[in-house]
Amino acid sequence: MKQLLIICLAVAAASLPASAQSGYGVTVTTDKATDFSKLKTYVWQSGWDANDKKVHGLIVGAIDKELKALGFTLKPAGPADVTVKYASLRRIDVQVSTNPKELELPRNQIDVGTLVVLMVDPVTGKELFRARNVKQIEVTADKIDGVITSAVAEVFAKYPTRVRK
Repeated sequence: MKQLLIICLAVAAASLPASAQSGYGVTVTTDKATDFSKLKTYVWQSGWDANDKKVHGLIVGAIDKELKALGFTLKPAGPADVTVKYASLRRIDVQVSTNPKELELPRNQIDVGTLVVLMVDPVTGKELFRARNVKQIEVTADKIDGVITSAVAEVFAKYPTRVRK
């Protein structure tokens, strides 16, 4: 019975790193009917904000910077071309070995951050742009600003008006 359990754990562990690694990176979904070159103004929608106020401010600031570089103007309220919102999540992945002798050793833990940025048509509620960035991160006070800035930049590197077709 113990050997069967070890074999099952080994098989599961062998498939874990491949599936975890394939889940990292940026994925983008866009509305094919939208002419993104015509979108110029945006408003923020809250509700999914990061719990940490500093992290929230860094994420909003980085997104504002990227949108400004794309030619967008932030409107404090009122009608705009799109509504922008984000969600963030931090998790810990664990690297495990397929070697049964190493199953009892301490596992390598990897901090992983997920950032989702949405641009929605404020009239219809239709998602125009959805980007999801899942990456390994270092969560230290001196590195968090760079981690967030790079994660947001990676998202907007795939924005339709930046991507060459």
